[in-house]
Amino acid sequence: MCGGPLHEFLKGLPKCEHHVHLEGCLTPKLVFELAARNSVKLPDPEQRPEYASPEALTERYQRFTSLDDFLSFYFVGMSVLREKSDYEDLAWEYFQHAHADGVHHAEVFFDPQEHVNRGVPYDTVVSGFTAGCRRAEREFGMTTRLILCFVKHLPVDNAQRVFNMALERGDFKSGVVHGIGCSSSEIGPPKDMFREIYATAHSMGIRRTAHAGEEGDPSYISTALDIYKSERIDHGVRLIDDPRLMARVAMDEILLTVCPVSNVKLCCFESIDQVPIRKFLDAGVKFSINSDDPAYFGGFILHNYCAVQDAFHLSIDEWRTIAGNSIRGSWIDDARKSELLQLVDDHVKKYQTTV
Repeated sequence: MCGGPLHEFLKGLPKCEHHVHLEGCLTPKLVFELAARNSVKLPDPEQRPEYASPEALTERYQRFTSLDDFLSFYFVGMSVLREKSDYEDLAWEYFQHAHADGVHHAEVFFDPQEHVNRGVPYDTVVSGFTAGCRRAEREFGMTTRLILCFVKHLPVDNAQRVFNMALERGDFKSGVVHGIGCSSSEIGPPKDMFREIYATAHSMGIRRTAHAGEEGDPSYISTALDIYKSERIDHGVRLIDDPRLMARVAMDEILLTVCPVSNVKLCCFESIDQVPIRKFLDAGVKFSINSDDPAYFGGFILHNYCAVQDAFHLSIDEWRTIAGNSIRGSWIDDARKSELLQLVDDHVKKYQTTV
């Protein structure tokens, strides 16, 4: 946690999280618990010693060499999820951490293709995750949004099939699912592979975001904006390589959902101080700070806030700007935004009167 004097301020600062994958909240402990509960055989420890124990798996998570290396563990972890209660337990695992870290509003990704493809009904996945969201709303007073995320390493028709399931169930109209996104391997698949799905979503008024500019160059970001009509960019850190595009993103007030610890863990940068936090602030680029896949990267959202503070020594006013932009870029109504902005102002004033 933060080595400086702002730790308590950052802990209490009301936060919005926009970039966290529920499947990425599957801690090694929960992986082993659910594997035992559902009689799922994990990889043989003789061939893959990291699966000898939760502790061994946790240690291996410290040494990801790339996005694809991480994803190989991510998809093994998913295999233990079978029943509605598993998905609810996983969501609840995240929301407990988020609440303790000061999150008041959370917009969370889920990857239904990976579950449906191994025989888990779409309804089981959505109803389980929704139950976890509703519990967080009841017990913690959070607002939540569930975002259906397509994966780029599978064929487009596989994504279309799951999108059709959501449409047929009326999940977007009912507000069970609040938008779409896309993630996984960035380099390799066509940049615009989900063009038709996003066009349909745009025509129906479904909210849209997209992972872009994590490993890929800035053209992935411009594709997401121009072809997908994406309202947000997830990651987006390679924006710094295109000053003209960065000026456009700042002018259009496109929110980036930056994940600093993830960027270092997946070797996009060597250290947190290389993540373009200061460059984005100076250029007027709006961004939120997020945890991405916290069970794999060693820290939930407060860990990311503290890592940024240790690297950049931001001021109270700069944190107020980050918190405010996070709220304004959330997919919530104006009344909730006003409520959260007031909480931030109150927190800042309270802190300033005690120091």
